[in-house]
Amino acid sequence: MRLPQAQVALLEATSATDAKPIEQLADRTDLKPEAATRAAFDLRDEGLVAVEERVEESASLTDEGETYRDEGLPEVRLFRAAREAGGTVGMGEAVGAAGLEGPEVDIALANYARKGYGVVDSGEVSADANADPDADPEAAALATLVAGDAVDDDDVLDRLESRGLVELDERTVRSVTLTDEGVTALMEGVEAAETVDRLTPELLTGGDWEDVEFTEYNVEADAPTVEGGREHVLRGMSERVKDVLVGMGFREMDGPHADADFWINDCLFMPQDHPARTHWDRFALDVPPVADLPEGLVDRVEDAHRDGVGEDGDGYHSPWSEDFARAIALRGHTTSLSMRYLSGYANADIDPPKRYFSVQKAYRNDTLDATHLLEFYQIEGWVMAEDLSVRDLMGTFEEFYRQFGIEEIRFKPHYNPYTEPSFELFGEHPETGEEIEIGNSGMFRDEVLEPLGIECDVMAWGLALERLAMLTTGAEDIRDLHGTLADLEFLRNAEVTY
Repeated sequence: MRLPQAQVALLEATSATDAKPIEQLADRTDLKPEAATRAAFDLRDEGLVAVEERVEESASLTDEGETYRDEGLPEVRLFRAAREAGGTVGMGEAVGAAGLEGPEVDIALANYARKGYGVVDSGEVSADANADPDADPEAAALATLVAGDAVDDDDVLDRLESRGLVELDERTVRSVTLTDEGVTALMEGVEAAETVDRLTPELLTGGDWEDVEFTEYNVEADAPTVEGGREHVLRGMSERVKDVLVGMGFREMDGPHADADFWINDCLFMPQDHPARTHWDRFALDVPPVADLPEGLVDRVEDAHRDGVGEDGDGYHSPWSEDFARAIALRGHTTSLSMRYLSGYANADIDPPKRYFSVQKAYRNDTLDATHLLEFYQIEGWVMAEDLSVRDLMGTFEEFYRQFGIEEIRFKPHYNPYTEPSFELFGEHPETGEEIEIGNSGMFRDEVLEPLGIECDVMAWGLALERLAMLTTGAEDIRDLHGTLADLEFLRNAEVTY
């Protein structure tokens, strides 16, 4: 029997009684692992060897995992700091005592309640007296891996991988054994034939092509997995939303992320002593000088706050400070863009009818959970025209969400300082069946429109891009989409329908 040299070498190194890994056979025959693998499959196809396959999993710590093994997981450190402070302590004090910096703060907050260490609420951290950080399974798994041992709990390993603390690796181990036909072939004698993988001009002109053995290509052989780059699901969803709204006749707005409180809240008839305007809910910036605002508009907005609008208007009778209105903060919603455009300050044409939208980031000091982030994308929009009603607004939403395959949305009456009537929107999660709030909307009040010089109706909304992505992709946790806990495997496979 004539066989290629690599197959002869592998056949002679293989045992009929002891299954040998291909890596070992490659070392004994001085073949590259891929060449030994190819020879083994070719011999298997000839019936001369049997190839057994099994999958082995291994886990190794990332640099971040090594750091947390030495210093402790951020949530464990936050718990110990809160417990040592008496059980309940201010957020800033707890973070400082725990030595948390940068992204570690968000990581600690994201995992604190999940593990039952306590509650983070209203700027305070409380520690559960019954919690035992020494029994933390994720911390124990990190220690086990450092010791070189295997972790048996797949759920814990998956969680550590999603946090970027371990790298999981799967590899296929193949072992080779001689068959009876292989033993017979060796006993009868196997001759090595010269093999080539391509026909060359030299082989043709010299006539040597008649004496060589051509290598067969196994097109079904395993190849390494290569993960290419792709568009992030939120970027794809953002572009899809823009396409839909442009197709519905809207034009896009743009403006600053850090803006005057005047545009963010005052123009929306939000009283300056409203809880949402404190440091508990927003991110203030120390950015001198203060904002330059149109004086006439500032006066009209102040009058609306103090005295209201119209014969029945009463205003808020609450403190008003122009310095506060000029202060710079990160916008808590992109409605600040709507105020800039409706006022004419953005130099846009606002003669009715008009439709405008934006898909940009907003920033809020929220508690992280499955549906809330500190920064998120908001789908802002408004329509200005004569004789608009809530029916027009509801119909707009039904048409918009239909473009994403969402045929049923529910409306719930709501209160906003800046719209009347107002309502929230809810959609059903395709996996859990849970109703998720996906937006807020309403008709702008006279107290908003009259200072801006608007004499017709304006319906407006703020919708959540991440929650729309949850409904269309099936993600059950908003943190699977982006952030330190993002599920990379989910993001590789998630699709945005176009």
